[in-house]
Amino acid sequence: MSQVIVRDVLGLDMTREIWSGNFEKALPISIQNFDLASVLPAVFYMFRRGFRRGKGNFLKTFGTTSGNSKEQPVTIERVTAKLLENNHFQGFDGETAQAILGDLLLCYCLENSKRELGRDKPIQRVAPAHYMASWVDLPDKVAHLRFVPESIVAILANQKGDFIQQNHEGDRTWFAVGRGFEDNVLLKVFHQGIVREGEMASLDSDRFVEDKPVSMDQLLMIRMAQKLLRAPEKLRGTERPTISNQRPISEKADGEFSEDMRRFIRAYAGIIPRHSFVDLLESCMSVGLITIISSVIEILFKWADTGEVPNKAEQKSASILIDCSNGVDRRLRTIAEQSMSDFMRRIERFPVVLMALRLLDFEARYDPKIKQMNIPTKPYATEWLNMLGKLLHKKNAGAEAIHYDLERKAQQLSEKLKKDYPDISQILSSEESLHNPVWRLAESLTSLQGRESTQANLIKLINSALLMGRPNGLASKRRIRYSDMLTSKKTREVRSLIFSDSVLDYLVHLHVLRSGNSSGVRSLSFKEFIDKLRTRYGFYVDVAPQGMTISNELLQANRVFLERRLRDLGLLVGVNDAEAMKRLHPRFEPVNGGENGMD
Repeated sequence: MSQVIVRDVLGLDMTREIWSGNFEKALPISIQNFDLASVLPAVFYMFRRGFRRGKGNFLKTFGTTSGNSKEQPVTIERVTAKLLENNHFQGFDGETAQAILGDLLLCYCLENSKRELGRDKPIQRVAPAHYMASWVDLPDKVAHLRFVPESIVAILANQKGDFIQQNHEGDRTWFAVGRGFEDNVLLKVFHQGIVREGEMASLDSDRFVEDKPVSMDQLLMIRMAQKLLRAPEKLRGTERPTISNQRPISEKADGEFSEDMRRFIRAYAGIIPRHSFVDLLESCMSVGLITIISSVIEILFKWADTGEVPNKAEQKSASILIDCSNGVDRRLRTIAEQSMSDFMRRIERFPVVLMALRLLDFEARYDPKIKQMNIPTKPYATEWLNMLGKLLHKKNAGAEAIHYDLERKAQQLSEKLKKDYPDISQILSSEESLHNPVWRLAESLTSLQGRESTQANLIKLINSALLMGRPNGLASKRRIRYSDMLTSKKTREVRSLIFSDSVLDYLVHLHVLRSGNSSGVRSLSFKEFIDKLRTRYGFYVDVAPQGMTISNELLQANRVFLERRLRDLGLLVGVNDAEAMKRLHPRFEPVNGGENGMD
């Protein structure tokens, strides 16, 4: 009902563009939940093929029962039965043996919907056990990954232009697109036993060399992919197959994520056992994505106040306290939950800022004078957002006309909403509380969309990026009971950032690497490590985040918990209690831990 009213006033085209939760010029990831553990196979495909993944043969091959052409939900039982149709698997004749093979698939290669156990549940995702996982079209629509793979590919490929292009032979890049496995350090990690035979663009040119030794989980993935006969086609239909080179507005966090991924993969891909390496790589993506998302939020809040995007050197991510006790110490858990709750309260206004950006973006794109300026928006839309900021704060020559048009639309919408939505109508017509019509429209339209819905989607995005509750994740949540004078006892969720063992492993192994052209590791003090976490990612350990008052006793206890956990993991050594003698040391020595000058 509300959307119909808005469409009558604003028009179909404008309503279609603003009635969303996203603004890709600032954050090219959809503000919804996604499965970070499903991202890597899609990234493999995009790096290898140079476009977005479309329809493949997974459902057609494994979802059809014998004698029945109707496609059925794919289960572990169906996949097992199909794999046993050829001679690749011997000794799995009995029911028990087939159950074991199914359990191996569920453990290493595939995952059920909602992570349920059992061999008769619908399959939801494919694990990155091997490069050939890119042949499995799970989830069935790549858009369900909320453009996270596309964003990661764009960040790592680091190209210019509007869309990601196939690299040419001789291009200086660590993450080549549309080239061979050896030209991309990520694909090189996961392509064991696979060679290319035939044209680069051929969907069936990736072949397994049968006499190459691979592990059991890799072999299972390869055999499953072989049943599909070829890789999925490129995306077709209404969605574009091209990979957008739109990058997050957080240019600093973007660059640091790319640097972290590159250095970690180059240094440890052949050293850390593969299963552990995949967990650490997902922790790496989690750290990078949450830093990018929180940086975008902070940047856009600053933009709303000043009308300008902070320059790269001034960009910062949100400051949040980490519970280094992992929930063991109740006091630390409570203040970490308070720190995270403060952040979650601050971001409640973020959907309104995005709505304001969408309104101004629509108006500006159809303004003849602004269109003539030909302001670039890719790979970074900094100039465009600065121009929108001038419109917001009436610092642009054409701002008056745009404000007048939005004021007129606000008044028309107010009249239409007066009967069914009197509160929102009052916001739209009241110039005293919000003089700027952009903010009145943004507030009102966000309310019409459903404040709870827009905020819930934002929370889902953050939970997904944090790998909430996962063994290699960055955060945990729990449900607590509360009451006030007006209501009976209720429950609500509280969240806190934590350092899981996988995250600690990743962060230590990354930051002990030498920088520049030097290889190997450097001596990193415990104090330097804590300072790096705060300045690079906004993770606070022994210092209170801005706006919080925390006793020095608790902060030092948090520091001690982190020190003990690092010692238990074999990542910290020290002959005495002197701070200068506490040094971080990797469990795995890298082959080449530095850069060699290639950008």
